[in-house]
Amino acid sequence: MAFGVDLVTFYHPSFWGVSDYAQIAALAGRDLPAFWNKLFDAVRDSGVRGVETTFSPFHWRDAVAAFGSAEAVATALTARGLTLASGFLVDLDREADLASAAAQARILAEARDYARFIRACGGGVMVVGMPCRRTFLLEPVRVVDLAMAAPLADFINRLGIETAREGVRLALHTEAHSVFCAPRDIDLFMLLTDPRYVHFCPDSAHIALEGGDPVAVAARHQERICIAHWKDATAGMPIDTVINAGIHDRHKPFFCPMGEGIVAWDRWADLIRARGDAMWSILELDAAPDPVAAIRAGHAYAGSLTC
Repeated sequence: MAFGVDLVTFYHPSFWGVSDYAQIAALAGRDLPAFWNKLFDAVRDSGVRGVETTFSPFHWRDAVAAFGSAEAVATALTARGLTLASGFLVDLDREADLASAAAQARILAEARDYARFIRACGGGVMVVGMPCRRTFLLEPVRVVDLAMAAPLADFINRLGIETAREGVRLALHTEAHSVFCAPRDIDLFMLLTDPRYVHFCPDSAHIALEGGDPVAVAARHQERICIAHWKDATAGMPIDTVINAGIHDRHKPFFCPMGEGIVAWDRWADLIRARGDAMWSILELDAAPDPVAAIRAGHAYAGSLTC
């Protein structure tokens, strides 16, 4: 089984010797090549071999700016024995009016460019996060029903067609507190999207945060899994958790090292292994203070399950 890491794992001020997130961005802005060389060196030292790009300053366009071209990014990875496993598209959750034609055109164009980058760097999957739900009972109350889901699913299908034209599979990620994480919501969007163009990236911890059984959910859609995120959680989060710009920080206290939470790892590993050894498994730890050590520990634990 092939293991990689999402670069969000390196989004902790301690790793960069600064005091907050803003200073990480400022550090990257002052010397992007040094920033990305440190990133790639750290991934190499962690023992995994795959990289998943994500939001800025770990964005694919930041990597291109650092090295000069997609081909140069691929060369920098190869020199360290690494490859691009996948790229995470964050745009759906950051667009104020996702229903507008202009917003959809922007995202489709970004996905097309991103897919070309992924292919140039040896990858074949684009993971996409879905829009957030609203806080429980916040007025006006909005529900995830067929009327809400159908137009979004139609756009996801179009997005999957666009990336498929570039040789990249689109995989929906089960982001906690999004419209695609509670077990019923996952089933709904899996039903409404075309399996030829839209695939599945289950995230064990995020499904657990929504009170679901990660193994049961992933098993129902096993044939559509093309990549998986491995992470543990201590418990489900309260239903009235506030969902706003700080939601990702609210998730962090519920995450924990693999084997210390509620994910049934033996069953999870068996399910993912059944999809084939060539599929990437992404070890993701949101903002680890010592990411190299954390990835090494997670990699060793995961390896003990898959041998």
